[in-house]
Amino acid sequence: MTAAECRRTLRNSKRLVVKVGTSTLTHPSGKLNLERLERVVRELADQVNAGRQVILVTSGAVGAGMGRLGLKEKPRTLPEKQAAAAVGQGILMHMYEKLFAEYGIIVAQILLTRDDLADRRRYLNARHTLGTLLRLGVLPIINENDTVAVEEIRVGDNDTLSALVAGLVDADVLILLTDSEGLYTSNPQTCPEAKLIHVVEEITPEIESLAGGSSSTWSTGGMVTKIQAARLATSFGIPVVIASGFLPGQVAAILRGEEVGTLFLPREHRAQARKRWLAYGPSVQGKIIVDAGAARALIHSGKSLLPSGIVSVEGEFDQGSLVSIIGPGGQEIARGMANYSAEEIRRIQGKKTSEILAVLGYKDYDEVVHRDNLIILV
Repeated sequence: MTAAECRRTLRNSKRLVVKVGTSTLTHPSGKLNLERLERVVRELADQVNAGRQVILVTSGAVGAGMGRLGLKEKPRTLPEKQAAAAVGQGILMHMYEKLFAEYGIIVAQILLTRDDLADRRRYLNARHTLGTLLRLGVLPIINENDTVAVEEIRVGDNDTLSALVAGLVDADVLILLTDSEGLYTSNPQTCPEAKLIHVVEEITPEIESLAGGSSSTWSTGGMVTKIQAARLATSFGIPVVIASGFLPGQVAAILRGEEVGTLFLPREHRAQARKRWLAYGPSVQGKIIVDAGAARALIHSGKSLLPSGIVSVEGEFDQGSLVSIIGPGGQEIARGMANYSAEEIRRIQGKKTSEILAVLGYKDYDEVVHRDNLIILV
């Protein structure tokens, strides 16, 4: 799909996930920027009036709590962040409910953790709940449940959460509104020659290197996490646009197919719902390192992972565990369910399928990871 073709499809988008960052919603002091908050609400309400279904993933709870608590710096410890989020989440939702009500739109608050997405039953329940809310004309407002999430069950940032939600609801587009007009060739704050990149066809290491670090006092991750979110969503077959949350009319312009922000082109084929769940559901239990031939077969030919292409195995895991598949360059290229344990894979790595029985004394599967239980991430 070309950029022009992708932009044409954006005009027909019926379901969109919009993520609004902390830097868009708060002043440098950490207090809510009410003028900008009102504008975001008005623009999203306009899309609802146009017949689209909108899901809002919002940051700002910690920032709003900091403003109310009079904190000058971002909390460093997880309990401090959770305390600020506990205070700020109520403030943020009160403002959203009040502002959307002016346009006759009902909102629903949904707080998620990784556990909600890792457990298959809870994942499906969240999917069904969101689908029902959208059918009822409700605008879901989603945030990570920062108040109770511990490090092990945190998604980590709302950019990643928005990509997961886009996959969860099978969105037509993911829009990330931030304090930048998109991805630049270098840091526009320090380099006057920096140019906006309008289209990213593939997220390469060179593209990742352009992200730099977190540039905002209040946000988590900056452009780095947006690139990671774009990688995840595009692997699901969902286009992503990073655009400015400071400029008015950006969402409408994107949905008119205009050249706004940075467009990340999706993979040609949409991943099945179960495969999307594999990408971010259960925690990865180990790694399987493959050679160049196996990487090509997985990425370009849609093949299963056979033992002959495996170079090494890291970690200890059982049959049925979720594993990360690493290419020869060290990049994660896929995730999938292992048909064999780590110990078994080490014994058969580099062997032909026909040799599995002789090595193990049994052969339950020809493949180490079957293509039906595997999702490509590059």
